Amino acid sequence: MDIDINEGKERIGPMFKGRHVLITGGTGFLGKALIEKLLRCCSEIGQIYLLVRAKKGKAPRQRLEDIFSNPLFETVKGMRGLDALLNQCTVIAGDVTEPELAISPEDRRLITENVSIIYHCAATIRFDETLKKAVMLNTRGTKLMIELAKQCTKLEMFGYVSTSYCHLNEKLLLEKPYAPPADPHKVIKAVEWLEESVVDGMTKKILGDCPNTYAYTKALAEALVVESMDEIPAVIFRPSIVIPTWREPIPGWTDNINGPVGLLIGAGKGVIRSMYCNSTGYGDYLPVDFAVSAMCVCTWNYVGNKDHARNIFHLVSSAEIKVSWEGIIERGKWIVSNKIPLNGVLWYPGGSMKRTRWEHNLAAFFFHWIPAFLIDCLLYCFGYKPILWRIHQRIAKGFEVFEYYANNQWDFDNAAILYLRTLINEEEKVKFKIDAGGVEIQEYFENCIRAARWYILKETDDTIPAAKRHMRVMWWVDKICKTLIYGGLLYYIGKAFYSVLFGSVV
Repeated sequence: MDIDINEGKERIGPMFKGRHVLITGGTGFLGKALIEKLLRCCSEIGQIYLLVRAKKGKAPRQRLEDIFSNPLFETVKGMRGLDALLNQCTVIAGDVTEPELAISPEDRRLITENVSIIYHCAATIRFDETLKKAVMLNTRGTKLMIELAKQCTKLEMFGYVSTSYCHLNEKLLLEKPYAPPADPHKVIKAVEWLEESVVDGMTKKILGDCPNTYAYTKALAEALVVESMDEIPAVIFRPSIVIPTWREPIPGWTDNINGPVGLLIGAGKGVIRSMYCNSTGYGDYLPVDFAVSAMCVCTWNYVGNKDHARNIFHLVSSAEIKVSWEGIIERGKWIVSNKIPLNGVLWYPGGSMKRTRWEHNLAAFFFHWIPAFLIDCLLYCFGYKPILWRIHQRIAKGFEVFEYYANNQWDFDNAAILYLRTLINEEEKVKFKIDAGGVEIQEYFENCIRAARWYILKETDDTIPAAKRHMRVMWWVDKICKTLIYGGLLYYIGKAFYSVLFGSVV
């Protein structure tokens, strides 16, 4: 019988006691955070099996030590010790893109006889991934994982990590299954035997209205999971844009520059000066510690409470936190200009968002491409490798994908998560936070930029004073250049008007 909510006893961690878990994608951003959460807050969990691609010259224990060397695990290592964590985790050599997942018969038997909970997090999140690779990993990989789950004799839940942004023809997304854009089985078969070059040539036609291969293949994978629900206990998690941690275990931690963090760094370095974007629009972001806490609570309700009626969950926050695209950039520019500057800033942070493509293209030409060309020429002349043009090519490619999301708007119903909030007690709300109450946006962005300095850019705090001095210099350079440019323009415009007005008189 379930413990009464008013008794205040923590029930979520104990539910995992003795249960063995399989996780794919454990070396990724969300996967690492999930492993850390389970080890820290569900310490009595059974064995955690991690399906990881074999790496030449590295033993399984070394792969584990590589994962645990990430700063994310410092807190739990301090609490429990590295040896305890290593003993509780087992690496399974495999690959979700390969037939039979490339798992040995011995490891397959180990999984099928012991695992009761599966979290399938492995995916390519590159929006510009080739269709063949995206299908093989995101769609066929999910099909192979479902086949493995069907063989697990103790299976209590198969959790598939999808995305809230994969059914984009709807403007209000509900926690329900949606029809896939195509038959996933037929797409898998076609992609398996067609050459990649042929698939590339057909990609635009195959995608149709779908903006990219990521959304397309995740929608197909969802259909496979929904189809399997008659045979296995399956759950779909739809997180929105997963961003750095809010508090746990390190404020602002991330291991990549995807999403808002990349925008903050690009703007903070003075590289990004213009974006084609609906400045008042907003995206849905979810700190990764909220995401993994929600996954744990959903698992507790599904497995512990046997509530199988709720099996699709939107892990979102925009109903509580709405920060416009412009708000993100403006906050970021203020923080890096006044409080936490980055090293090696190329220009004083500035620029703006443009409502039309022609405005952005014009601004990009003058403030992205021309400076990139001139700076690279200087670098080449002084014997250094030109880099800025290549950086702007990558930024422009990223903007092509980003523009679709930044100029459209979606809202998400999250009734299932709201319901789960009513089931957990005060202790559980602290340990497994699944609401955005208490999140201070300015403080959060400061933590994100500070953590990006440490973990992504490898810039230590002792470099901040020098970075502030450099930022002041760049402020003066920016003002002087603008004064000269605008002054020169006014001079020539005035001279032209003078010639028109008085030249004919003379």
